[in-house]
Amino acid sequence: MKDFLTLTDIMDADTEFFPLLSSEDEEKMNAEEVPSQLPILPLRNTVLFPGVVIPITVGRDKSIKLIREAYKGDKTIGVVAQKDATIEDPEMEDLHRIGTVARLIKILQMPDGNTTAIIQGKKRFEIIEMTQKDPYFKAEVKGFEKTNVIPDNDVFKALISSVKDIAIQIIEKSPAIPSESVFAINNIESAVFMVNFVSSNLNIDNDEKQKLLEMTDLEEKARKVLELLTKELQMLDLKFDIQKKVKVDIDKQQRDFLLNQQLKTIQQELGGGPHDNEIAELKERAAKKKWTEEIKETFENELSKLQRMNPSAAEYSIQLNYLNLMVELPWNEYTKDDLNLNHAQKVLDEDHYGLEKIKERIIEYLAVLKLKNDMKAPILCFVGPPGVGKTSLGKSIARALGRKYIRMSLGGVRDEAELRGHRKTYIGAMPGRIIQNLKKVKSSNPLFMLDEVDKVSGSNFTGDPQAALLEILDPEQNNAFHDNYLEVDFDLSKVMFIATANTLSSVHPALRDRMEIINLTGYLLEEKIEIAKRHLIPKQLEEHGVKNEQVNFGKKALEVIIEDYTREAGVRLMEKQIAKVIRSRAKYIAQDEKYYRNIQPEDLNEILGPPRYQKDRNITNDIAGVVTGLAWTAVGGEILFIEVSLSKGKGLLKLTGNLGDVMKESASIAYEYLKSHSHLLDISPNVFGKWNVHLHVPEGATPKDGPSAGITMLTALASAFTQRKVRANMAMTGEITLRGKVTPVGGIKEKILAAKRAKIKDIIISKENRKDIDDIKGDFIKGLNFVYVDNMMEVLDFALLKEKVKEPVTIS
Repeated sequence: MKDFLTLTDIMDADTEFFPLLSSEDEEKMNAEEVPSQLPILPLRNTVLFPGVVIPITVGRDKSIKLIREAYKGDKTIGVVAQKDATIEDPEMEDLHRIGTVARLIKILQMPDGNTTAIIQGKKRFEIIEMTQKDPYFKAEVKGFEKTNVIPDNDVFKALISSVKDIAIQIIEKSPAIPSESVFAINNIESAVFMVNFVSSNLNIDNDEKQKLLEMTDLEEKARKVLELLTKELQMLDLKFDIQKKVKVDIDKQQRDFLLNQQLKTIQQELGGGPHDNEIAELKERAAKKKWTEEIKETFENELSKLQRMNPSAAEYSIQLNYLNLMVELPWNEYTKDDLNLNHAQKVLDEDHYGLEKIKERIIEYLAVLKLKNDMKAPILCFVGPPGVGKTSLGKSIARALGRKYIRMSLGGVRDEAELRGHRKTYIGAMPGRIIQNLKKVKSSNPLFMLDEVDKVSGSNFTGDPQAALLEILDPEQNNAFHDNYLEVDFDLSKVMFIATANTLSSVHPALRDRMEIINLTGYLLEEKIEIAKRHLIPKQLEEHGVKNEQVNFGKKALEVIIEDYTREAGVRLMEKQIAKVIRSRAKYIAQDEKYYRNIQPEDLNEILGPPRYQKDRNITNDIAGVVTGLAWTAVGGEILFIEVSLSKGKGLLKLTGNLGDVMKESASIAYEYLKSHSHLLDISPNVFGKWNVHLHVPEGATPKDGPSAGITMLTALASAFTQRKVRANMAMTGEITLRGKVTPVGGIKEKILAAKRAKIKDIIISKENRKDIDDIKGDFIKGLNFVYVDNMMEVLDFALLKEKVKEPVTIS
């Protein structure tokens, strides 16, 4: 029920009237006739019931004029509630047709300048027709009292008693209603006035009150009032129960909260608190975002949560950080690709020498993108030894495309959450590195370099990062990438992912399947010299503050650096050696001492020390059983030697040189093949039981494995048993079977580079490897003679000369 305080104050202030209706007053009021014409006073926020006294504040000029003229006259007016309280100047259609005849009891001029009128309801009326609009409304009316019969039965009496009892309970349970109101309820004798009095003070909206006013059946009206009272009492009881349950002693947290609330109020008075400013800033930034309805709805829900939080609570900062991430992410914000193919080719050529296949693939991608703008970005994987330019190539591609560049090293990543993020319920939760990096570059279509993808840990107790990469690197799935912290899908389909790896052997097969593999092999001597001249020397001169004319590297000096001081497929170690040479000259330049600007090969021994590596060299063919093979390593191709020696014994085969299981099996196959085909080489079968065989691969500290040395081992064994010379300046690579079939092997380009470094002329490989040779640039194979073979006898026919070695051993 509403607060009775206003009426109580009125009763205390003036005793000319009493706001309660006695039986005599009710009889007298019922006997009065409703005038045929009444001045109509529209009420905004209340409904007047017969017999009830209420104060009203009069503000409109029309209304003030009406009550002043009526107060001078018979003090009788018609009061009608407005349908819409917001209408300032209502018309006839804005008013209810049923109202109450009212008597003006008193007009008060309040200290604030407002006019307050005390009015008492008399009888209900119905407007027939509006007869005057200005200076105030007048209308032709008629009485609305359809029946004056008051039910005389136990049900009605029980209803009135219940209304009275519940009204008293509500007053007693509501601290805002003064206790004197109980006195007013207890002193009401009339059942009709009881219903009207309670209806007037019910805590319901005006439409509900208007319906009660228009009800003609008194018993039905009493039931409705009882229903509304009961509902209000239940709400009070529920409120009381909730307060009782959550009532606790004020502790430090509550004290801090109250102080924070007071501080917030003070800050608002001074121009708004920081928390309000934060929320306003979030709304302002969110208005500029290009997000979907789903993301927008999520943001608004989370912002609503933030507004309800206590700023001193720990969850507040978590929620604020989350919302800041949402507005900082580049939702549907893209940089424009530079689709000028000539410009892209120029940029790629400027930054990298060689690598024609990769450049061609990038230009193809740009061409398709130019024709079809919504093409999904390719997911490339550059595979090659260290230092060949995999990572720097990614940066160059980003520059050619005009895209933002992100590099994320995956080496040693063991936790799936580093990629997918943590759920924000955890303390210290953060989004994954994918989302964090996109936030930094402020673009949804950057070039994203995933460096060292082969170094990612597999499944462990913290999850499987490789499995998380499956979604990131799948064009069919990454348009809805789910980060655990963000909790809404983010579109990665426009991101151009480029992964790098030294080897694919440790990459998950499903992950390999999602990427387009592009192999980067090592560089030729000539290519390294060009790279040094075009890129490495200018870069190191600039980094050391030395001018171009102060130091000059000759071609011969660069050749010595490459061959004697480095052994790598790439150019990283060469760059370090060049830097060391420049530093040696920088010392003289800084001290203004005399020095020679031209770097000569003989100067390098003093600057870099003695040559660190011996040249890969082809050994003499004067010794039987020694053959040059070709091997692949993670840092490029190498030549290796297979050595076989025989000694009197019982036919034992001994293998040394730190060989792996596969290489040991190749040696056994080669030996067994030689035994079974000895007649083709004029070797007596009896000798195998009289001689022990020792097969060794030098550099025993280096682990070696793989099947590609099979033909080299067989050739070495055949040379040892026949004492025939091996063809000079020759190397070979290929796997063999027990039938003598020569099968293809991998790493052909790297092996050919190693052969060129060692001045090899003839290379024996499987016929099935011809396709790999055809795929190699002509400069790489210039001066080489390739012998394609299908079986081991073809290998031996070419590799073994008819001539015996000097001082041959008699094998019998």
